[in-house]
Amino acid sequence: MKDFMLIFKGTDYSGLGLSPDEIQAKMGKWFVWVEKLQQQDRYVSGEALEAVGKTVKSADTVIDGPFAETKEVVGGYFVVKAEDIDDAASLCVDFPDFDLGSWVEVREVVVFEG
Repeated sequence: MKDFMLIFKGTDYSGLGLSPDEIQAKMGKWFVWVEKLQQQDRYVSGEALEAVGKTVKSADTVIDGPFAETKEVVGGYFVVKAEDIDDAASLCVDFPDFDLGSWVEVREVVVFEG
């Protein structure tokens, strides 16, 4: 099996006006999804990301975010094990935030032989 990164893109929860109970329910769906991937021995790692960051464009150019031209937030990522990119994409059917207009970008992790 190969490693693939699932990159979660969409709107930051804080901008959606969700109640604390709605956020808690969402988080419960995330925990169920992670547990399912773990039970299938597919989940390697993952983290949520802060919505605001910095962009380093050169050694002397660092820009604060968020950015006016940015329409979506990278909210986090998982690294999963899959046979191929289609198999990795199939693991996303339970992605908890589809209903919020968010989506998942799937990329194979490149292994450089040294």
